[in-house]
Amino acid sequence: MKDTDYTFGTRDDPPGGQDNRLHYRLTARARVSLELEASDPERRGVPGTSGRELVCGVRDLSANGLRLLSGEQLSAGALLPASVSLGNQAEFFRLTVEVIWCRPDGPDYLVGLRIIDSDQTAYVEWAEAVATVMETF
Repeated sequence: MKDTDYTFGTRDDPPGGQDNRLHYRLTARARVSLELEASDPERRGVPGTSGRELVCGVRDLSANGLRLLSGEQLSAGALLPASVSLGNQAEFFRLTVEVIWCRPDGPDYLVGLRIIDSDQTAYVEWAEAVATVMETF
C-alpha cells in the first residue's frame, strides 16, 4: 500500500451530513470478491458444483464498512463471505460482510456493506491495516 492509493471521502458524499457511518472513510483502490453462492463439495463419485462470485470495485472504505459498485442488485440483510484486496497487493483479507443498503446507480448498483467481526476472518488485520493508512494522513 502507498499513501497515494488513498484519500479521505468522495465527491459524491451525501450533502448535509446524511451519512450514517461512524468512522472516517477512505477512497481507495481496492477490489472485493463476494461469494454469492457457495460451491458444493465433491461427494463420492459425484463432482461438486462451483460457486458463484461477484467481483466489485470499492468506492470507499473504513474500518467497519465498504461502499462498492456492483453489477448486480444485492439484498439488504444478506451476510456474505468476502475477499478484499487493497491497492496492488496480492494479499487479501477474508471478511464477512452484511449488505446494509443497495440502490441503483445508472446500470449498476451502489452497495453499503458493514464488516462483521466473526471468527476465522481477518477482521482484526483489516482494522489494523485501515488504521495504519489513516495514521499517515
